[in-house]
Amino acid sequence: MNVKDRFLRYVQMDTRSDPKSTTNPTTEGQHFMAREIALELDLLGLEDIEVTDKSYVYGVLPASEGCENLPSIGLIAHMDTSPDISGANVKPRTVRWEGKDIPLSEDGSIVLRAAEFEHLSRYIGQDIIVTDGTTLLGADDKAGVSEILTALELLVNDPSIKHGRVPVCFTPDEEVGQGADFFDVQRFGADFAYTVDGGALGEIEYENFNAASAVVTVRGVNIHPGDAKNKMKNAALIAMEYAAMLPAAETPAHTEGYEGFYHLSHMEGDEENALLEYIVRDHDCGRFEQRKQFMLRAAAYVNAKYGENTVAVELNDSYYNMREMIEPHMYIVERAKAAMRAAGVEPEITPVRGGTDGARLSYMGLPCPNLSTGGHNFHGRYEYIPVKSMERMVAVLTALVSAELTDNA
Repeated sequence: MNVKDRFLRYVQMDTRSDPKSTTNPTTEGQHFMAREIALELDLLGLEDIEVTDKSYVYGVLPASEGCENLPSIGLIAHMDTSPDISGANVKPRTVRWEGKDIPLSEDGSIVLRAAEFEHLSRYIGQDIIVTDGTTLLGADDKAGVSEILTALELLVNDPSIKHGRVPVCFTPDEEVGQGADFFDVQRFGADFAYTVDGGALGEIEYENFNAASAVVTVRGVNIHPGDAKNKMKNAALIAMEYAAMLPAAETPAHTEGYEGFYHLSHMEGDEENALLEYIVRDHDCGRFEQRKQFMLRAAAYVNAKYGENTVAVELNDSYYNMREMIEPHMYIVERAKAAMRAAGVEPEITPVRGGTDGARLSYMGLPCPNLSTGGHNFHGRYEYIPVKSMERMVAVLTALVSAELTDNA
């Protein structure tokens, strides 16, 4: 099966993760896809296949004869899609992009506009896969899943491509920060690995944000509006005041590259109680700590103004920048660059403006940079992926684990 057909099959499986769920994995759709992947691995002839009770899928492509002493290079992708937008009833379609806007919805009200997404200009004359505008596409990370499986199929069917042992794992719940929670590094048995979970073709990422979640709760006092003077403490208004204290220019809409941010992801409230949920991000460890302290100082200021315990901030670290763990093993980044060039792709080192399972895995003792999938506009209705980019990534992954690259790297 080619990578496009595999991808079109998998994106029609609803595997959204659920941050409010208490189960592992957080949704039943991930159970289903895990079993489907395991069936594929079995048909390809991989060994040591397992679907765990948490729906992690493991398998191993044994080393080619004579290549048993080569490094064991792991490949990892996640099955779940973002809960930010529906992943149910995805209707993918392939269009040849000729430089014009692409109507996504049947009524033409949802349009993928070239003027809004400048990266489209790279793909004139290419086939790209889009949605109907009512759901995400799921290239994050079903493109990674499909590319790994297709590379495995090529390696199985072409014995002339010599390679070392290739362990693979497909993980659940990456999008809700739980993708590495039950990952068994020892069972996986790789010397190093790569997550295939990035964006535009050619990206190699070994730096990511330090990340924390912040929950801000506000307790007010509700009095009838007709008798509220000097008595009411409107929690919703106090929450707005707190939010306004955080730097307006340090939000995702105003930052790029290595710039950190505060991101208000959810809010609710009334006069009595209000809630603000944030994610806090920065590549620099020192600035990351400063951001968290700023949120605590802002709460202290509001409490001094409105009374003790009016505002409480709960901060929890999620993951850390993997650069510290990768830098002692930079040969694995150089290997990724060489694999891309071997496949006709120009590598580009970019920082991850988000997280990746590879960050946590690197701190668990498995050095694990992140590679591109070829997709764009993840987590939204304008998500798309060029078919050629997926095909190139299959070639990159095949080269990445090949003995020839080991000899020449």
